[in-house]
Amino acid sequence: QVPLEESGGGSVQAGGSLKLSCSAAGDTYSSSNCLAWFRQTPGNEREGVGYIYTGTGLTSYVDSVKGRFTISQDNAKNTVYLEMNSLKPEDSGMYYCAASYKWDCSSWNEYREWGQGTQVTVSS
Repeated sequence: QVPLEESGGGSVQAGGSLKLSCSAAGDTYSSSNCLAWFRQTPGNEREGVGYIYTGTGLTSYVDSVKGRFTISQDNAKNTVYLEMNSLKPEDSGMYYCAASYKWDCSSWNEYREWGQGTQVTVSS
C-alpha cells in the first residue's frame, strides 16, 4: 500500500464544495504526528493549506482558507479529509496530503511522506 493516497478532486463552480480524502497506510497513519494538506498551481511552489495533529485532532489553517476549509479524521479508516466550501477560482490546484513525524505540524518543510495528488478546478 502506498503511504498516502488522495481522492475526491474534481471540477466545481465558484461557491461550490468538494471533500477530499487522504487514505493512509496503517503504519504511516499510526506513526505520524501530523497530516497536512498542501496545494500547488503551475509555476508556483507547493503551499500548506492546513494540518491536523493526528493524536488530538487539533487543526490549523492558513488565513486564505479559514472559515471555508475543514480538516477532519477518521481513525478507524486511517483517513483524513479536507472539506472545502465556498470555493474560489484561486483555490484551484493540485492538492496533496502529506505526513510529518515531527512534533510541530506548522513546520511545512518537515513533511516527508506524500501522496500523488488530486486535482481541484474551480471555475468562475
